This record gives sequence, structure tokens and C-alpha cells, in this order.
Amino acid sequence: MKLPELKIGQHVAKIPIIQGGMAIRLSTARLAAAVAEAGGIGLIAASGMAFDELRHEIRLARSLTKGIIGINIMVAAREFARYVDTAIDEGIDLVVAGAGFSRDVFPMGKKSGTPIVPIVSSVKAAKISEKLGAAAIIVEGKEAGGHLGTDESLSVLLPDIKKSVAIPVIGAGGIISGRDIAEVMKLGADGVQMGTRFAASVESNAAPALKEFYLKAKPEDVVLIKSPVGLPGRAIKNPFAKKILECTVDGPDKCVACLKHCEKNFCIISALIRAQQGDVDTGLVFTGEYIHKIDEILPVKEIFTRLLREVEEIN
Repeated sequence: MKLPELKIGQHVAKIPIIQGGMAIRLSTARLAAAVAEAGGIGLIAASGMAFDELRHEIRLARSLTKGIIGINIMVAAREFARYVDTAIDEGIDLVVAGAGFSRDVFPMGKKSGTPIVPIVSSVKAAKISEKLGAAAIIVEGKEAGGHLGTDESLSVLLPDIKKSVAIPVIGAGGIISGRDIAEVMKLGADGVQMGTRFAASVESNAAPALKEFYLKAKPEDVVLIKSPVGLPGRAIKNPFAKKILECTVDGPDKCVACLKHCEKNFCIISALIRAQQGDVDTGLVFTGEYIHKIDEILPVKEIFTRLLREVEEIN
């Protein structure tokens, strides 16, 4: 099987793989640039960053590659519009918006000529996105890591959504191997988004202790927790996740009002930062459903080489 190119707006990726935007600070310039350099689309996760930090990361990524660089930002973030404005001002190639749905982002993209790519989990949201001017959509199934908008599998969602729109459709959730990519493309996808596989890469900004924690994960360790964002989140069970599940976790000591709406059962920003820095006991470790299939931390270039080899071996 040979993979096609992926066209989003005016940008054409030689390999139809988008690296998922993983916050906080897992997907920074180094990872995004490595993916873009390999022929895919690299995303910087803007959520939780300071605005100057986001500008720095975009500029750094630009210095490392001439490939396609985008941002991923949570619609749930209080400063969502300012993050998008900042990235557009820096000449970002595209904006991926998840953890909620925003109609306001489409005029911002239209004004600057920046492709807007929402993450959706229903035919209704896909059709609305296309009508509002989305350049493409990412369809995310229940197998994904982080915040989830559905309890339906990608294999169930994607074919109906693909039939409902004319813009490119990218499949996401549970994609780890070349075989997974081939299966999603056979469902009708124009490309795939992969998060967890790149979280466990050399260029990922996760601390070494977090990367080692990924490799130890077993299928029974993956759980759904209730996020302050108001959505379920897929994570690896550790002492902190256990407290969330048992409703014994402490609420935030100090709130900076980073979300539009927060259930305040715990501070998600602080919890994700702790994990990124290597605290796998009191941090929140988001992951996709099939983390247990990853048994090596590899450079992005090698991940692409193996994925493409696996795809080519499939008839």
C-alpha cells in the first residue's frame, strides 16, 4: 500500500501523518519540527503556554524545518482566541482546535488565510465545520488519549463522517502502527493523526521518567477520568488518577482561571505539568488506549521509517 499526500488548504504534506498536539509542553518545537522534517505535519501544543513562549516555540520550529507546522489549542481555554491570534501573527501554517467547538475561530482563519482544522466526533459537527469554512477535520474516536468527545470507536465514526463532507478527513485515536494507518485509510480517511506514538519519541518533551512510565503501561492500566474541562479524559492509572476515580483528589489551591468553565475537581494544568516534568505519581498522564503496544522510545525519523515500511508491506 502506498500513502497519498495530504492537502490542507494551501499546504501539502508528503506523508499524511499529523502528530497530535499533546499538552502541556510534550509537543514543543523539537517534536513538531522533527515530524514536519520527516514529511508529516507537526503540531505545537499551545494549551498552558505563555504567549511569548508560544511565539518562541513557533520561531524555533521554523528555524529547524521548512516543513508544515501548526498549533493545537483547547477551545476550552479561556484565552483560546488570543492563542489563535498569536499563532496566526507568527505565520503558523494551520490551527487544530479540540476539547470543545468554536464557531469564532473560522473567521479568524479566513481573514489571515490560515487553515482551521477542528477535531470532531459526529456527523453534525463535521457538517457544521465544513459550512463554517474548515479546511479539513480530524475525526477522533474513543481510542484517543486526553479529552474525548465520544464513546464511539473511530472505525464506527469515520465512514459516515467521510460520506457527509467534501473536505479532507483525518482519522485519530488508537493509531500506533503502520497496520493501524492502513486500516484507517481503508475506512476512507485522507490522513491520520497520531499522538501517543510521538509522545513516546526521543524528540518528545516528556521527561525521561514519563517516557519510561509509558513503556511500563499495560492494557488494564488505561482508565477514563473526569476532567475539570467537563469531558472524560483517557489516562494511565497512577496514584493521582486513582484519587480522581475515587473522588478523593484535592481541588486547586490557587486558580488562575485558565479554562472558560472549570469543574475545579483538580487543577488540570498543574497535574499535566507535573507529569511532563517526570512526576508520574502525582501528575496526570494522558494516553491513548493502546499505549501498551509501544515498547521502544525511538527518534521521529525512525518511527516514520518503520511506519512507512509496515504500510508498504500491506497489500
